[in-house]
Amino acid sequence: MIIKLLIIFMLLLIVGSLFYALFSLVKKGDSERTAKALTIRISLSLFLFVLLMVGFYTGVIGHPPT
Repeated sequence: MIIKLLIIFMLLLIVGSLFYALFSLVKKGDSERTAKALTIRISLSLFLFVLLMVGFYTGVIGHPPT
């Protein structure tokens, strides 16, 4: 159950970072902040991918073995 909550939290962080990048690009026109926000989003996405793979491999996520 904890890993599922962590996945949801990570997804919210990824979406938040994406919207922060959009806001900083449109309102402030600061491409450096936009690049940093997108770098954080990519890092979070990679971490989430690894977390999902570990979850599937250990059987915490997915169908239980029959």
